[in-house]
Amino acid sequence: MEPRSAAAVGIDFPYTARTTCYIEIHDDGRVTHGDDRAACARAVAGKSRLFAVWPGEWSSHLFMIDDLDEYAKAQGIKHDQNRTGLEEHVHDVEWTEATGRNPNSRSPYISIRLTLTCGCEIHDLGTFASQMQEQRGWAIATSVGWGSSSGPEGTSYSLRVRRKTLGI
Repeated sequence: MEPRSAAAVGIDFPYTARTTCYIEIHDDGRVTHGDDRAACARAVAGKSRLFAVWPGEWSSHLFMIDDLDEYAKAQGIKHDQNRTGLEEHVHDVEWTEATGRNPNSRSPYISIRLTLTCGCEIHDLGTFASQMQEQRGWAIATSVGWGSSSGPEGTSYSLRVRRKTLGI
């Protein structure tokens, strides 16, 4: 039985789902697992092939990663503005400390309300956190909840940021 095509599933393929397991078969026959930049580079160079196991309700399915460009975009290896909502530029941001929270001055993180005045939208927190780390030195928490709300003034985002990286 041949593996299914991830490309045939399209953008809905769960490239970043925590339950998707990646298998790399190297040209020398070694089998490893993982979804890092190096595996993608080897696959693009033809030195290995990538597969994914996607668990279904009653059984798991094997897929061949046959669209390496889409895989790289989904994994954040290659920037994809449609997926992230973010251009690759220095973002214009305005932020304030979130109100209505119990301010704990001992907490290393602070809740903020952020607005992107450059026109971008945050669809992928990990990408935005990486960009802000590079651009402003901010350490945005990506393992906790975040949200957005829209109104006449635009969209604002609720984020947690390491206090000292904001300079406070």
